[in-house]
Amino acid sequence: MSTTVTEVQTLHLQPQGDGQTAVRSNEPIKANDDGAYRYAHLLPHFSKDTYPPLAPFAHADPGLRAISHPNPRAFLDSATKIVDLTPKLGTEIHGVQLVSLDDNAKDQLALEVAKRGLLVFRNQQDFIDSGPDFYLQWGRYFGRLHIHPTSGHPEGYPEIHLVYKDANSSYNFQYDDSTTSTVWHSDVSYELQPPGLTTFFLLSQPRTGGDTLFTSQVSTLQKLSPPFVAFLRTLTAVHSGAEQAAFSRAGRRGGVVRREPVETVHPVVRKHPATGEEALYVNKQFTRRIVGFKREESENILKFLYDHIERAGDLQARVKWEPGTVVLWDNRVTGHSAIVDYHESGERRHGARIAPQAEKPIPALDGLKLDD
Repeated sequence: MSTTVTEVQTLHLQPQGDGQTAVRSNEPIKANDDGAYRYAHLLPHFSKDTYPPLAPFAHADPGLRAISHPNPRAFLDSATKIVDLTPKLGTEIHGVQLVSLDDNAKDQLALEVAKRGLLVFRNQQDFIDSGPDFYLQWGRYFGRLHIHPTSGHPEGYPEIHLVYKDANSSYNFQYDDSTTSTVWHSDVSYELQPPGLTTFFLLSQPRTGGDTLFTSQVSTLQKLSPPFVAFLRTLTAVHSGAEQAAFSRAGRRGGVVRREPVETVHPVVRKHPATGEEALYVNKQFTRRIVGFKREESENILKFLYDHIERAGDLQARVKWEPGTVVLWDNRVTGHSAIVDYHESGERRHGARIAPQAEKPIPALDGLKLDD
């Protein structure tokens, strides 16, 4: 059950029956010697602060700088193990410490995330424990940090988006009346300039479950026939934050709306500024209609695309979380979904997301008019 903002401003966890934290399997990492939750300072806070509409800004993609580097993958030279999760999406990396990367390495990282869509770094406890000021410094290298209009954040750090669920509380955006918790989306795609390179990690996790699914929107587009792709390039779609805001206004997820919801028209097929790759850019959570089409026409096109995304298991990767894992994805060319399969355990899943905004989506079709 969610708690409204009038009831609580910061989530305070009560001990479980044994006086320990809910995630017993991770106690050596997640709890202090006195049994207090190690990341209590990063629990969801729901301030009543409000913000004006986001203003456009000029974004320079760091990955563009790496293209001219003598070795654009030099940041991986210290890796002890590199495993591609699938042929076209996702790479797991061991031995590289994100907290130690210099600016050249961060540029290379951005380009590699753009190419692979998803990078999974193991054994990154130093990064996770560097704290919220470091998180902001890290994220700002890649773009202007997004402040989520409705989610919880650590007190004093609105730029850090939190996901949180335990036996008694959930501050995730979920559909309780659905047969599945899988909701494919690209984060806050309703913004004029949605996030690009995104960093996410778990501070606490269930013993099993709570994985994250990813899909390559580059590959989902490539699977379609060339004439259909050519047709999709001519289309634009409305992305809306209204439903997410209404969810909060109804008293869910913390019950606050800090910035009024927006609707933005984006190309159905966008182009990545660094790689030049084209990607399908619609998602079931935020895309509402195809511009210029009648309702039934729009619904049929979008339903086909959503079904294609959901069924394409050969284009998806699944991240199984373990302590010390930090995941980076390019929000412009991937979709993802949390898997809420751990509810009955009552265990805590507490994650933090750093979401630098990127450019206004670039249409794959030159000269495409973007209006409603």
